[in-house]
Amino acid sequence: MKLILASASPRRKDLLRAAGFKFQARSSSVEPPPRPGESPVAYARRAARAKALSVAALAPAGALVLGADTVVVAGNQILGKPADAADAARMVRRLSGRVHRVVTGVCLVRAPRRVAALRHETTHVRFRKLSEAEIRAYVESREPLDKAGAYGIQGRASKFIRGIEGCYFNVVGLPVPLVCEMLKTFSDLTI
Repeated sequence: MKLILASASPRRKDLLRAAGFKFQARSSSVEPPPRPGESPVAYARRAARAKALSVAALAPAGALVLGADTVVVAGNQILGKPADAADAARMVRRLSGRVHRVVTGVCLVRAPRRVAALRHETTHVRFRKLSEAEIRAYVESREPLDKAGAYGIQGRASKFIRGIEGCYFNVVGLPVPLVCEMLKTFSDLTI
C-alpha cells in the first residue's frame, strides 16, 4: 500500500520526501471556511479531515491518505492566506513584535472513508518588532501572498523570527515527527 498526500503544497511534498517517504500527491480542492465560534484547533482538524476524505473518496480502496491543514493564529483569530498585498501587510503588522501560534491538523484516512487517525500540532512563534519599511519590502517580494499568516518561516521571513517553541516543520506546513508517529501503526505502508 502506498501513501497519498492530499495536497499540492510544494512545502509539504518537500518535507515528506526529505523524511524518506515514498508517496503520491493528489490535490484536494476542499477548503472549508471556519465556522462561527470554532476554535483554531477544531478548524485545523476539521479541514485536514475534509481534505483527506475528499482525496480518499477517489483513491483505490485501502490506500492511506494523509490530509493536513495549517493555520496561523494571532490572539484567537485565524489568519489565512492574504487576499492581496494590503491584507498581507496587515497580517505581518499584526504578527510584528508578538508571539502567535501555528496549528496544523493532520488526518489519516483509509480509503474510501475510514478516518484512521486525527491529531494536531501547535507551535509558538515569536516575531521581532518590524519597521514599516521591512513590512513593505517583504510584501513587495510577493513571498507572503500564498501563505497562511502571510509569511514563510523557511524563506525571507526567517529574519523576522526571534524564536519558536515546538516543531519547526509544523510552521513550514507539516509536523513531520507527528506524521511519522501516526504512520508507525500502519505496517502495510510502503516507505
